[in-house]
Amino acid sequence: MNRHTGRSITTLEHIAQSIGDILTTRIGSRVMRRQYGSQLVDLIDQPGNPATRLLCYAAIAMAVMRWEPRVRISRVQLSDASMAGQFELTLDVTVIDSNEQQSISIPLSLGAIG
Repeated sequence: MNRHTGRSITTLEHIAQSIGDILTTRIGSRVMRRQYGSQLVDLIDQPGNPATRLLCYAAIAMAVMRWEPRVRISRVQLSDASMAGQFELTLDVTVIDSNEQQSISIPLSLGAIG
């Protein structure tokens, strides 16, 4: 189910929605699941250099591998931030149940702006 509209969505759309939730949730912010989330949110104020981008890729991969068992990641690509603090995440994944390779694009709003 789409968390904004309540409408029915496909499995791939649900996976994308789930990954977006995982990556935008700060670790420790969920009361009953303190370990849920990712460290990506903690990297938003870091310099936009190659070292920070590598840390972002690592945070994304680690969180998705831990919290989204329906996919296996083969590639992570993160666009540069827009003026509104919006990133575009593109993941090339293999859906475990069907063994299909898919590309998932997920808009990520990080920070107070957006």
